[in-house]
Amino acid sequence: MLIIGSHVSYTKDKQLLGSLEEALSYGANTFMFYTGAPQNTKRYKIDAALTKEAILKMDENNIKLENIIVHAPYIINLANDDENKYDFSIRFLKEEIKRCEEIGIKYMVLHPGSHVGLGIERGILNIINALNIVLKESHNVIILLETMAGKGTEIGSNFSEIKKIIDGIDKENLIGVCMDTCHLNDSGYDISNFDNVLEEFDNIIGLSYLKCIHVNDSKNACGMRKDRHENIGYGTIGFDNLLKVLYHEKLENIPKILETPYILDKAPYKEEIEMIRLKKFNENLK
Repeated sequence: MLIIGSHVSYTKDKQLLGSLEEALSYGANTFMFYTGAPQNTKRYKIDAALTKEAILKMDENNIKLENIIVHAPYIINLANDDENKYDFSIRFLKEEIKRCEEIGIKYMVLHPGSHVGLGIERGILNIINALNIVLKESHNVIILLETMAGKGTEIGSNFSEIKKIIDGIDKENLIGVCMDTCHLNDSGYDISNFDNVLEEFDNIIGLSYLKCIHVNDSKNACGMRKDRHENIGYGTIGFDNLLKVLYHEKLENIPKILETPYILDKAPYKEEIEMIRLKKFNENLK
């Protein structure tokens, strides 16, 4: 069964229930959200009653809580060892994990970090050290390192860098990977030969670590390292190539999440999910 959804909102008033209702309006059977604004530290207390109501409604709609994804805030950077910023990132990530545990979320996607001129090797060591500190207090939330486009000083734009981080983690049962098709394309992986990309991933990291896929088209040619998402079928990766990712037999039980741009200030996810299910490109989407 295709497990497909998108990024959705998470508001103070409705929290997980509101996120679920938005996802259902798109025809989704999974979704991803931030537990608060990704650019700041303002957070509202988790409402247990709303969480319980949401989980009951998930059961009614055959949606598994284990397939729901949280994305860590962008302001967390574990690669930069500036003392104040590093301590902040560790502390804030710990708090986000506790929020996930309170809701019952299993997976949190995290951008590995940017080394800001320190160098890749030092940045990787910083990430490993920070994650070991953070995961020491985590019981069951699995951090998924996202594959990155390679913009600026980002770490994680190739599988070998991700592998180095994983190899340094003490609690390896609490670490995994989230692929992003736009990021893969922009970092130089050819999605038109996705079988080869997946084989390389398996050889370097191992498919057992792959727990989530962000499915996005790209505005950029392969290898441009720019990270500019495009709507499904309207970019350089193309609809048919993305369908091969979405319906790949080795990825059947992995949640696929859309993070494509809004069209005329409106989320396109209902229409994109529909054309993915129908396997028919909607040329009138934009």
